[in-house]
Amino acid sequence: MQKRKLGNSDIAVSPIAFGGNVFGWTLDEKASFEILDAFVDAGFDFIDTADTYSHWAPGNTGGESETIIGKWMKLRNNRDKVIIATKVGGAPDRNDRSLAPNHIRETVESSLRRLQTDYIDLYQSHYDDLKTPIEETLKTYAELVKEGKVRWIGASNFSAERLAQSLEISRQNNFPAYQTLQPLYNLYEREPFEKELEAVCLENNISVISYYSLASGFLSGKYRSESDLSKSARGEGVKKYLNERGFRILSALDNAAEKYNTSPAALSLAWLLAKPAVAAPIVSATSRSQLDSFAEAVELNLDAETIALLDKASEWK
Repeated sequence: MQKRKLGNSDIAVSPIAFGGNVFGWTLDEKASFEILDAFVDAGFDFIDTADTYSHWAPGNTGGESETIIGKWMKLRNNRDKVIIATKVGGAPDRNDRSLAPNHIRETVESSLRRLQTDYIDLYQSHYDDLKTPIEETLKTYAELVKEGKVRWIGASNFSAERLAQSLEISRQNNFPAYQTLQPLYNLYEREPFEKELEAVCLENNISVISYYSLASGFLSGKYRSESDLSKSARGEGVKKYLNERGFRILSALDNAAEKYNTSPAALSLAWLLAKPAVAAPIVSATSRSQLDSFAEAVELNLDAETIALLDKASEWK
């Protein structure tokens, strides 16, 4: 499997990242270990999580995902074989989200403890913090890199303007620069990324690791009517895609899937992987069979006609 470099860093990853939001939520510890084993056995090595995952599950407080990943790495003794990305500044209450130095310091120590490791490969600003000067945040990251606790940094959910501003401040002060961006981006939700962020990423060699890469499962073709929404815990989040444009995209995926003898999910991921800024779409799975689409996507080399077909069906301009 050909790996992809993250920005200007020395990290190369498999072209699919496993989304750790399901750990401690739709997957318990045992099932999480099994899916992680299968993911790695399939040749993948990139796992994304956050300090707050999965706080939304009943009885959880946040940190459950990191804890499960940490236990798994300890048990398998494979820390040096996987790339771990986690985040700071994503408190459930928007008013509590912070990239202030003291908060980053406290959070990174908690994440390291839960992950049972002494370093994080990619540490990401989960949400922008308009209250904390960018210089203070980046200076703190610089200290963590110097201390060996963080290798590289990334951003998530930033506007194009704030991302560009952060990159300029890094250049001016010789601070570590964001090497990745984690935006909402998939075949249905294209405008938020393509309108302004894509140009900033391409101009600055920022690697994109998109979240909701399958639009909460809609692009897998599993949900085609409101009666399908009960198929999983994430079903209600799919309702907004059940419209004329959504059905047009599914029809285009069905046609392309027949042509390539593959699944709509694999095609949706292959479409993302064909985009020049995208390094590794983030996708979750709750069964080994769902992992098959990851492997298929990596092997697919979509022709220009198929990409044009999907672009047309999902156009937003």
